[in-house]
Amino acid sequence: MSTPPELDKVLAVAAEHAEHADADAEFPTAALDALRASGLLGLVVPVEHGGLGGTFADVVDLTMRIATVDMSVGMVFGMHCQQAATIVRHAGPALRAELLPALARGELYLASVTTERGKGGHLLTSESEVTAEGGTLHVDRDAPVVTGGVHADGYLVTTLAPDATSPSQVSLIYAARNQLETQVLGGWQPLGMRATHSVPMRLTGDIPASQLVGEPGGFRDIVTATFGPLAHLSWSAAWLGAASGALSRVVGHIRSPQGRKQFNTSSELLLTRLAGVRGRLDLVHALLRHTLDVVDRTQDLSVPPVQLLINTLKTQAAVQCFAAVDELVELVGLRHGYLRGSALWLERVFRDLRSASLNYANDRLLLANGALALLDQEVRLA
Repeated sequence: MSTPPELDKVLAVAAEHAEHADADAEFPTAALDALRASGLLGLVVPVEHGGLGGTFADVVDLTMRIATVDMSVGMVFGMHCQQAATIVRHAGPALRAELLPALARGELYLASVTTERGKGGHLLTSESEVTAEGGTLHVDRDAPVVTGGVHADGYLVTTLAPDATSPSQVSLIYAARNQLETQVLGGWQPLGMRATHSVPMRLTGDIPASQLVGEPGGFRDIVTATFGPLAHLSWSAAWLGAASGALSRVVGHIRSPQGRKQFNTSSELLLTRLAGVRGRLDLVHALLRHTLDVVDRTQDLSVPPVQLLINTLKTQAAVQCFAAVDELVELVGLRHGYLRGSALWLERVFRDLRSASLNYANDRLLLANGALALLDQEVRLA
């Protein structure tokens, strides 16, 4: 898909409001409005439902572009696309017919409700019971982190299946905002990713059982096929976009008349440091494109080599993109690398990227990959 012409408007609005949204830890409502007007909230919605018919590759490309100007907006967009793709791929016909045109029209911004106080962000278990009565599911959900939840028009919510006999029998339910009572339980004052406004929330309401997405207790299958791969692809794209934007601004500064007074462009130290940063980003880009290709052409994403690759993309993108920006801070020094107010705004990108290894923690994924590696004695590289 060619780059939508409306993207330039989204980028301009996101850039205009990025500093204020970061300073005040406010959700980027102007950027969301621009995304609504652009039709990009319907990126992955099939054309027959009024959407753009985009692919995972399109999500990656546009998330990278948006994150070059504001990583928080890139993450908000990528996570919305993850939710929308889940509806496209796993919702029943009636729910798809209701939601997909609204997504295409920009009327439905989706938030994810998967975290729980007792188990953190672990996707494949739940402690949140749901009561089924007739054709209605009574949801009472307390989530410590809901990105953009205050501004969402609808939510994909994980709960225990009504008749679950183990914490791993997790269901996914779509709930519209007007079907719920929502309560914000606290504030959001993090180091970085401040504009995602990922506040703790409680959501309660009676939801028609027809709004179940996938099979009862079948969320694991959704995670394997769509939710997990697109999370790691879009997060990695946002991190790479943010780090690439930072490098672009630094190179532009070094080459400017002002920068040439500060930097000797023949310096071996300068050149080797720039090469190291660029190398980190090229490695992540290559891994991202390879993983995207494997996900697109593999029918069964549950096999160990593919799961290892998808998890490795996330862990390596988190480490390498943060390290690249850390090195840029060291390269340009205190004024342009560490202090607020520089036109390079490296300190904001540094703070944002510090969250990457914590977002569905690298340690958790490395433990999973260690167990998967033991299942793949032949070392079948995906």
